[in-house]
Amino acid sequence: MFDELSNKLDTALSKLRQRGVLTEPMIKEGLREVRRVLLEADVNFKVTRDFLTRVQEKALGEAVLKSVSPGQQIVKIVHDELAHLLGEERPGLQWAATGPTVFLMVGLQGSGKTTTSAKLAKRMIHGGRQPMLAACDLQRPAAIEQLQTLGKQIGVPVAAGEFQGDPVKAAVAAKERAKAEGHSVLIVDTAGRLQIDETLMNELGRIKDALNPQEILFVADAMTGQEAVTIAQGFDDALGITGVVLTKMDGDARGGAALSIRGVTGKPIKFIGVGEGVGDLDSADPERLAGRILQMGDVVGLVERAEAAIDQEESAKLQQKVMGKGRFTLEDFLTAMRQVQKMGPLEQLLKLIPGAARMKIPAAQMDPKRMKHVEAIILSMTPKERAKPEIINGSRRARIAKGSGRPIAEVNRLLKQFKEMEKFMKQMKGMMGGGGMPGVGGLGGMPFGR
Repeated sequence: MFDELSNKLDTALSKLRQRGVLTEPMIKEGLREVRRVLLEADVNFKVTRDFLTRVQEKALGEAVLKSVSPGQQIVKIVHDELAHLLGEERPGLQWAATGPTVFLMVGLQGSGKTTTSAKLAKRMIHGGRQPMLAACDLQRPAAIEQLQTLGKQIGVPVAAGEFQGDPVKAAVAAKERAKAEGHSVLIVDTAGRLQIDETLMNELGRIKDALNPQEILFVADAMTGQEAVTIAQGFDDALGITGVVLTKMDGDARGGAALSIRGVTGKPIKFIGVGEGVGDLDSADPERLAGRILQMGDVVGLVERAEAAIDQEESAKLQQKVMGKGRFTLEDFLTAMRQVQKMGPLEQLLKLIPGAARMKIPAAQMDPKRMKHVEAIILSMTPKERAKPEIINGSRRARIAKGSGRPIAEVNRLLKQFKEMEKFMKQMKGMMGGGGMPGVGGLGGMPFGR
């Protein structure tokens, strides 16, 4: 997410960041480079101009020029103005006083409405709510089937209208069913078109009037860049959208739509899709998004992922073994590795850790296949070998390599790195006196990261 924009902004700001003293010409030259980067990232021209005007006004103030580290101050100003551009504060959701809260999902065909509806439903479950999905895109049978499949996957019921039926009647029936069955949230997936047309808007307008939704969320494909801003304005004029969900932010999106859409429409970005999985939907906190764009990380986002993905009981057992008297085995290591895998791709997780984005770790070292290879090696061991790796001699290593389909060199490397990790953990025990540990994420010698 934001990779291209993030890397280019980091390069543009690095010259300013490293300087102990900044003059006005230096600041203006640096901001010209920032302007070029933003325009190349497809950020709206007016949004870019207003953004840089505010940054320059603050950067040329005495507080910056007289500070101990003016370069860092410039980065802070850019961060604060990015957060301001994205909405200043974390946008909330509107909830119904009685009956189910209705979320109406709108957007063009192919923007990801159906998948996003399921992702939002899963977030609602984590929030302690009881959602229901409504399939009201009745022009495409595939859309109905897709939502039913996703609903089954996440354990959420789907109220589906009939193919080529009346979407308004289907939506009203879904709301009545949700109310009767005690669901607190109804997420309505609507039809899309390849472009905005009067028929579509009339249909959506009738659904809006019939349901009186608390939220009308415009789902936009971030890959469309500036076009997404224009389309968002069209939907807002016709329906009065309450917020935006940007999908496919894990792809090659240049990031311009995210920075422009709030500035042009005035509507907050409430969620961003960061992957294809049903759990890959993040809340769009402006401060945290600005931090990600400037490669400052997002520790809160990392913690949220851990809370959602990691089994707390299993984590507590691992913690007790690592810092207590029990021995941490390869079986425990496999459990820990699987917990980390549930949090998402390693490449995504590193971007949430402050400073990690600048480490330039080769893509091959973050390949998910590496985790699978490590898993295959450990699973090819006997329970006794996992508990006591020191008994694994040459013939055992050959058998494990054959069983896992990996070269003996990889088996040797895993065992060596696990031994190093054991040594590190013993040192940690001594330093912390048997106290707590920094969680599963603190298992520093993960061999799949090397």
